[in-house]
Amino acid sequence: MATISTASFAPFSTSSTIRRVKRSSGIVLATASKEASPLGVRVTEGEGSLPKVVLTSSHGSEAEIYLFGGCITSWKVSSGKDLLYVRPDAVFNKKKPISGGVPHCFPQFGPGQIQQHGFARNLDWSVIDSENVNENPAVTLELTDGPYSRAMWDYGFQALFKVTLDAKSLSTEFTVKNLDNKPFSFTTALHTYFSASVSGASVKGLKGCKTLNKDPDPTNPLEGEEHRDEVTFPGFVDCIYLDAPNELQLNNGLGDVITIKNTRWSDAVLWNPHLQMEACYKDFVCVENAKIRSVQLEPEQSWTATQELSIS
Repeated sequence: MATISTASFAPFSTSSTIRRVKRSSGIVLATASKEASPLGVRVTEGEGSLPKVVLTSSHGSEAEIYLFGGCITSWKVSSGKDLLYVRPDAVFNKKKPISGGVPHCFPQFGPGQIQQHGFARNLDWSVIDSENVNENPAVTLELTDGPYSRAMWDYGFQALFKVTLDAKSLSTEFTVKNLDNKPFSFTTALHTYFSASVSGASVKGLKGCKTLNKDPDPTNPLEGEEHRDEVTFPGFVDCIYLDAPNELQLNNGLGDVITIKNTRWSDAVLWNPHLQMEACYKDFVCVENAKIRSVQLEPEQSWTATQELSIS
């Protein structure tokens, strides 16, 4: 299977299309001409001339994934409404992670021994596969270790991120494999920003969860338990929910109810910065699937977690 790096797509004059090419040695990817692809997967130029993958379904839905950070920045349903949010202060120059959409936190969630939320959101991912199953386009991105990652986290690894678009859903599969000769451990999350009216947004499904509340002191989370049937965002919110259920419902306050299902993302995080980001906090909420407790992998072992976002 051939790997296409981000360098393969620049500079752009027109959008490119990815197609699967079957050969005896396996499936490889190739760039094609302007012709429309039956796969609904193409690579084109995004903000800041950064390459992005565009998934388009026959049902009229669309998703965009930037190869920098492997970050999903848009999920539009057939009406054209974007259910994800990118902050107005987001930059697309590789000098900082893309602020919004679905950024990766790997191999560290939050602060710790290496940089905040790890390095996966600061590196270029590569396209290694694309496919179409029952008119649902999908693409698989890959991130592996290199000098930048090794300088702060000295392990050999492979991370795969598969994104599949359906008429009313956006699904991801995240896999980490230990390619080193020694064990390693990591924490991780999908830091998903949803478009919302913060005053009307709420999340169902968290009642009874143990909580680590970072308000008012982020460095000393307060342990507790969630007693509300619907969790709202009345002010600054930064709270971890341990052993969260594998299905939550977000009412975004804009007329949409988004079901968030997962496997093996054992925890959830709710975040809204309130007045810390006065220019935009009213327009989004973060509902994140996370793995707060460390995952330990022996050499050649792997770990996979899935997420499905859907609307009725």
